[in-house]
Amino acid sequence: MATNSMVSSILPMTSINHRRRNQSTGLTLSCAHQEASSLGVQLTEGEGKLPKVLLKSANGCEAEIYLFGGCVTSWKVPSGKDLLFVRPDAKFDGKKPISGGIPHCFPQFGPGPIQQHGFARNMNWSIVNFSDVEGNPIITLELRDGPYSRSMWDFSFQALYTVTLNPKSLSTELMIKNTDTKPFSFNTALHTYFSGSVAAASVKALKGCKTLNKDPDPNNPVEDIEDRDVITFPGFVDCVYLNAPNEIELDNGLGDTISLKNTNWSDCVLWNPHLTMEHCYKDFVCVENAKIGKVQLEPEQSWVAEQHLSIS
Repeated sequence: MATNSMVSSILPMTSINHRRRNQSTGLTLSCAHQEASSLGVQLTEGEGKLPKVLLKSANGCEAEIYLFGGCVTSWKVPSGKDLLFVRPDAKFDGKKPISGGIPHCFPQFGPGPIQQHGFARNMNWSIVNFSDVEGNPIITLELRDGPYSRSMWDFSFQALYTVTLNPKSLSTELMIKNTDTKPFSFNTALHTYFSGSVAAASVKALKGCKTLNKDPDPNNPVEDIEDRDVITFPGFVDCVYLNAPNEIELDNGLGDTISLKNTNWSDCVLWNPHLTMEHCYKDFVCVENAKIGKVQLEPEQSWVAEQHLSIS
């Protein structure tokens, strides 16, 4: 494994912590960029001049991550095809969450006591490490509490988000740690937008799951059991699948079959807004790994969940 060995500020709101602290710490900004690039990590300016990380693997895969929201906005296979979708009306102004890719929902999924889907998707994350394993780049981002988060959720926490780009796969690990002196609870999800043809897309392996169907009333979901082998998106879809299997399959309707494997993401959410987002609903489906039930953490306790997206 290759890894970085300098301590340097790379970009505004970006700090890098290093594994080998006994080495030189007086490296210049250009040296920091040079080492990052050699490990398949390019630090650049994205839409709206927001800091963006570009990951490039030795086999030609690419991924993009915005530090605002810690949001993966692109995952391209060697052919150049992007398997993720960013809505054409997405804002890159550092004020509103980025609508598309893989936004974070933390410490709340959906509506509740604080703002919709929590605050992690519209805060600035920082880089704490990057490395390379056999030509495959890995980067870890960090989010900590601050005045903005504490104004609505008064707890001290640390979130670490590691993204690994491998041949034909994109893997993430999310760790939430309670750094407060009192317990807290949360729920969370990865609100993943996949490029797709909504008329042809389908999902397998959810048969038998208990469902909470938010159509037609999101505030009063209807409980049922999924009896379909293959689930499609014929109209508005907003449904939670509880205790989902740790691997499901998405046919995006564009010729790609995507496996979603996970560890500790206990639930799954399928969503497509249909005519409420008439300008783009035909071009994506959301298949989201989630933790719908409350996770309770005592001080110094941590919760970890992994997601592994791959194509055959």
